[in-house]
Amino acid sequence: MSGEVPWVLSQVQVVAEATATFAFALSGVIEGARKRLDAVGICVVGGLAAFGGGTVRDVLLDRRPLFWVEHAHWLWALLILCIAAMLFMRARHLEPTERAMHWPDAIGLGLFSASGTQIALDSGMPAIVAVLLGMVTAVFGGVLRDVVCNEIPRAFHDHRPYAICSFAGGWVLVGAQALALPGWVALVMAALVATGLRVAAVALDWRLPAWRAMP
Repeated sequence: MSGEVPWVLSQVQVVAEATATFAFALSGVIEGARKRLDAVGICVVGGLAAFGGGTVRDVLLDRRPLFWVEHAHWLWALLILCIAAMLFMRARHLEPTERAMHWPDAIGLGLFSASGTQIALDSGMPAIVAVLLGMVTAVFGGVLRDVVCNEIPRAFHDHRPYAICSFAGGWVLVGAQALALPGWVALVMAALVATGLRVAAVALDWRLPAWRAMP
């Protein structure tokens, strides 16, 4: 393997992490606006959505410093994004809806599933552990966002496949690497599968069976 391939993978991974962070931040801004929070509350919810899953992953992997501490400029970018999104929605008189929040959330889910799994594999984790940590990276930001907004996390109660989409995307990455595909190709494939499954679940209203009490 040439030295260029790991460099390409690292660059694609940085782009994936950044895009996922901003996508989840936007979902947090929309959710905070839906709940009629003030500007500080919206920024906090956006930050939790953007950084929550990656923080839990880094704690479980014992990675120091945390990724948002190591790359502090992301905090400034996040703050600018939250303020710009709020100003844009107010200027355009856009009404934030739950459906609008689903689309950036789906993008972030796919990208974080892929990048989180790759980071865990790079840390020497077994495949199953890496896929689960990818799922933690992708899901826990949305869980924290919903908890702070006084909602039962959608990942657990709306019955549309969510964590399952992330889990499937992680295994796509593991399988693609087992087939000796370039690392960046595996990363893109995993992100596309996880995001595509989530978009299809929302658009086509796929549902998981709910728990039913015995009569």
